Amino acid sequence: MNRNQVNKTPVPGAAVPVDLARRDFLEKAVAGTATALAPALMLPGTARAAGRIIKVGFVSPRTGPLAPFGEGDEYVIAALKTMLVRGVVINGATYPIQIIAKDSQSNPNRAAEVASSLIKSDKVDLMLAASTADTVNPVADQCELNRVPMVSTDCPWQPYYFGRGGKPDKGFEWTYHFFWGLEDVISVFLNMWNSVPTNKVVGVLWPNDAEGNAFGDVKAGFPPALAKAGYQMIDGGRFPANTADFTAQINMFKRAGVEILSGALTPPAFATFWTQAAQQGFRPKIASVAKGLLFPAAVQSLGNRAIGLTTEVWWSPNHPYKSGLTGETAGQFCAAWEAATNKPWTQPLGFRHALIEVAVDIFKRTANIDSREAIRDAIRTTNYQSIVGPIAWSGNPVKNVTKTPLVGGQWIAGKKFKHDLVIVNNDTEKTIPLQQKVADLPQS
Repeated sequence: MNRNQVNKTPVPGAAVPVDLARRDFLEKAVAGTATALAPALMLPGTARAAGRIIKVGFVSPRTGPLAPFGEGDEYVIAALKTMLVRGVVINGATYPIQIIAKDSQSNPNRAAEVASSLIKSDKVDLMLAASTADTVNPVADQCELNRVPMVSTDCPWQPYYFGRGGKPDKGFEWTYHFFWGLEDVISVFLNMWNSVPTNKVVGVLWPNDAEGNAFGDVKAGFPPALAKAGYQMIDGGRFPANTADFTAQINMFKRAGVEILSGALTPPAFATFWTQAAQQGFRPKIASVAKGLLFPAAVQSLGNRAIGLTTEVWWSPNHPYKSGLTGETAGQFCAAWEAATNKPWTQPLGFRHALIEVAVDIFKRTANIDSREAIRDAIRTTNYQSIVGPIAWSGNPVKNVTKTPLVGGQWIAGKKFKHDLVIVNNDTEKTIPLQQKVADLPQS
């Protein structure tokens, strides 16, 4: 979102347009440069001693191939800014919260660089990070190295955990994560495939990156699960994440009679593959691709050829959760986004909101805000109801990870926008309502 878009975006729930002064403040707050003045925003009768500003680092991709993950970052920060500036009460003093957001540029080296700057120059009290292992892992490594408490999301837990050398019997001390895992996306994809008649031959596209290697892991990834479920796997091999020519994989899939396509690609990489597949006459009956099919902006570029594509759904307006911080439901927050931006809701919106919610909850329960150890201990004892569901680090599946629910979705022709993502399989989480059944991909 550029400068002009931020200026034009209303604060969710505002009854009248913000004035120039408020917009200027909002813009500075989003950029992480605002000076938070808690007393000016305190309600009558709630005056308390003013504590120092609590600084929160926030690293995510705003530019580059992973930019769709960070599309809603500025909006979410702006939506919660008033609450953050009012701050939290710790030991009788009110501490305003400042979020200092940095762009990883979809580059792991850049992510590590800005994380180091946030730690050493900005001296953040808590680090937040989101969006694939390329962002989360290098930031987490910097935090673990420098003994800075951190919470992250938007990355399957195995690439986050094992990709950093995590061991279940030991774990990490400073870095904690909430999201779903490979076992969940495997179950979701298999459940969708089992509902469509096919020859059970699956062509897979797993690039040579953290997610691709985790999805293709011969012990914990898709291969053993597919074999156990009676599916034949045709592996397209490991290839650079920015590959521009998928002819070899397409020919391999055609020769093997592949009727199911799967993989874990960035949105640009999948768009390239899907265009070349159409040109070369490869038309599977169902295509379930992680990462590359999550976002409205990504599927819009595919036009009508996006109809029928399936993917995992982490969060949607259909999810039955509400924020413990604002009281907004998932549906209400999505509606506010669409009204403010005239863009369709996108899945990371909820997880960005939850990430900041959890940070506020952690600070509320911190015994000594000047102690990193106290903040870390507050993370460990989290038991919070967020807009993406319950979050509590209880040691399951591993010490530093807690899981969130996952269901299956399919892109259909939209009503308000060009495409809609609807829930087509909820076998893994029945509390999330089903909207329709899985349909075959069009074959023409």
